[in-house]
Amino acid sequence: MAFYVYILASKKYGTLYIGMTDDLEKRIWERKEKVLKGFTAKYDVNQLVWYEMHDTRESAFIRERSMKKWSRNWKINLIERENPDWEDLSETWSS
Repeated sequence: MAFYVYILASKKYGTLYIGMTDDLEKRIWERKEKVLKGFTAKYDVNQLVWYEMHDTRESAFIRERSMKKWSRNWKINLIERENPDWEDLSETWSS
């Protein structure tokens, strides 16, 4: 089983959200459809701009907690290194 740490954005340079899941496609769908009420629904944060896979829940959890402490600039630099146009990476998934 794979575990994922991900960053969502409301738009380029917009509001950011960092999360962790073992089902990335389902979690992104939940965020886009606003199934899960809270921060992401309130601020319309639903574009997947970065993610990475982990082999264990523990390593994903540690990475997520670490990244949440990063400065905003570090998070933006991470996104732009791998996704300079801030494309919604979930848009390429097939149904």
